[in-house]
Amino acid sequence: MNKKTSTVAFSNLIASLIFLGIGIWAYIKTLSFRTVKGSYAQPATFSQIMLIGMMVFAVILLIQSIWNLTHLKADSWAAEKTATLNFFKDRGVQYALLTILLCVAYVMLFKTLGYVLVSFIVCFVIMILIGKRHWLQMVLVSFLVPLFMWLLFYLLLKVNIPMGPLTFLRDLIDEIL
Repeated sequence: MNKKTSTVAFSNLIASLIFLGIGIWAYIKTLSFRTVKGSYAQPATFSQIMLIGMMVFAVILLIQSIWNLTHLKADSWAAEKTATLNFFKDRGVQYALLTILLCVAYVMLFKTLGYVLVSFIVCFVIMILIGKRHWLQMVLVSFLVPLFMWLLFYLLLKVNIPMGPLTFLRDLIDEIL
C-alpha cells in the first residue's frame, strides 16, 4: 500500500478543505453586500445559495475522505497513487490557473469596468482557451449573453449591477421604459 499522503483519499481530503475554506471565506464576504429595498432577490442571494451548495459538497467529500483514510485497503480505489501536477508541462493545469487568474481579475475590475465589459473580456478569453476560433460568434456571444443577463437582473429582478462605462445603457433603458 502507498503512503497515505500520496493516495486519492488524501488528495480528496486536501481538496475538500480548500473548497470548504474558500466557501466559508466567500460566504462571509457576501454578508457585506448591500441590500436593495423593494427587490425580491438581493445581490448576495444567488452567491450564497451557490456557496452553501459548494460547502455541502465539500463537507461530504471531507467525510468521505476521512472515512476512506481510516479504512484504507490496498485494493481500494482510494488507495491508488495520485498523479503529481507538473505546472510547467500540463496544459490543462496551465489553463486552470489562467482561468483562476481571470476570475481574480474579474472581481478586481467588476466595479470599474462594469458587469457587461468584464464578462465580455473573460468570456472571450475563456473561449480562446477552449479552442473556439469563430471570431464573430465569439464576439457576439461574449457580448450579448452578459448584456441579456444584465437586462434580466435589471428589469425582472430589480438588481442594479454595476455597468462601468456602459452606464448610458441603463439610462437608455430607463428612458425607454
